[in-house]
Amino acid sequence: MVGFVARRILLMVPTVIAISVMTFAIMQLAPGDFLTSLVAGMASQGESVSQGAIDALRDRYGLGQPPHVQYLKWVSGIMLRGDFGQSFEWNRPVSSLIWDRMGFTLVLSLGTLTFTWVFAFLVGVYSAVRRYSIGDYVLSFLAFIGLAVPGFLIALVLLYVSAHFFNQSVGGLFSPEYVEAPWSLGKVVNLLQHLWIPIVIIGLSQAASLVRIMRANLLDELHKPYVVTARAKGLAEGRLLLKYPVRMAVNPFVSTVGWSLPALVSGEAVVAIVLSLPTTGPLLVRALQSKDMYLAGSFILLLSTLTVIGTLISDVMLAWLDPRIRYQ
Repeated sequence: MVGFVARRILLMVPTVIAISVMTFAIMQLAPGDFLTSLVAGMASQGESVSQGAIDALRDRYGLGQPPHVQYLKWVSGIMLRGDFGQSFEWNRPVSSLIWDRMGFTLVLSLGTLTFTWVFAFLVGVYSAVRRYSIGDYVLSFLAFIGLAVPGFLIALVLLYVSAHFFNQSVGGLFSPEYVEAPWSLGKVVNLLQHLWIPIVIIGLSQAASLVRIMRANLLDELHKPYVVTARAKGLAEGRLLLKYPVRMAVNPFVSTVGWSLPALVSGEAVVAIVLSLPTTGPLLVRALQSKDMYLAGSFILLLSTLTVIGTLISDVMLAWLDPRIRYQ
């Protein structure tokens, strides 16, 4: 196991380097750049920018240099100083923009992950143990609805219902009086009152998928000979269920760590935009739309690196959890 982890960590280094090259190349493939979009936007409003000003901005942000020079400058800044570059649109360091919204993103994503795992585990076990019961049919129907309906559509329906029938807004993470207020116990309570709405909306589709996987895996384990033997020896049903088949069927939860880690940073961007959440997702979408190269590239690099790290963690956890998995 130690050798496997060491080899995977060594392989992560060239993988991350390759990801950074591909990320920068993808950002360069888009036609034009931030200054092109800026000039076009100003031209549509009847304003004009002199060529001298454009050249000065291009030199300031390093856009006049060859692509490989821009890449080496970007990567060396990240590795040596933790500098992800300068955001063109915001005229601020990329790292400060990301960390400004990271707190709310982590709180929302960790809450969503907890809700997803607890809900999917309980419902998946119940549906498998009570197969073909009324509860199983109802929960399976709700799971299919959760899979079929995108989160942003649920958010839009919730916004309409709350505004039309209850004359209230469910957008944002705070009530208007707490948005600019300093942190206090009242503001924390207000955050918790608003936080459950995006957690449920974002977590429904993920939980619905895990419910189906957990149910199918547990049903497969419940009919294997070792379960029949343990039951014949008189082992209590609850202890039998948790000690053997559930442990074998819980692998999908562990394997989701690979995509759960990048989700902690990106969140559900479309749902966050609909609900006006101050997370990193809308910032990433805006950076892509405005061709803010260093901001968008830093996001993509960060998400890809977290995916690689999450995959390593999930592989190690699977080998520890399931004795059937062995890495030679």
